[in-house]
Amino acid sequence: MNSELLDSIVSRVMKALPGGEGQLARDLEKNLRAAMLGVFNRMDLVTREEFELQSELLSRTRTKLELLERQMAELEARLKEKHD
Repeated sequence: MNSELLDSIVSRVMKALPGGEGQLARDLEKNLRAAMLGVFNRMDLVTREEFELQSELLSRTRTKLELLERQMAELEARLKEKHD
């Protein structure tokens, strides 16, 4: 989980609460951060970099598959010509 994103969310929530100073606010912030981190971890999120890497890999795989499908169609056509 990106700690900058988590910090930003916690900061926004804390600013929205009245009386955002003192021990109570610090305890709330600590507990809120822990709870949100737990939720985000259970969501099985990926980073932007991981997503982009997998997208690129999928694109290359799709291109290779299309090439193999064309080659297979050509081979099947040749085989059919030989049998006709």
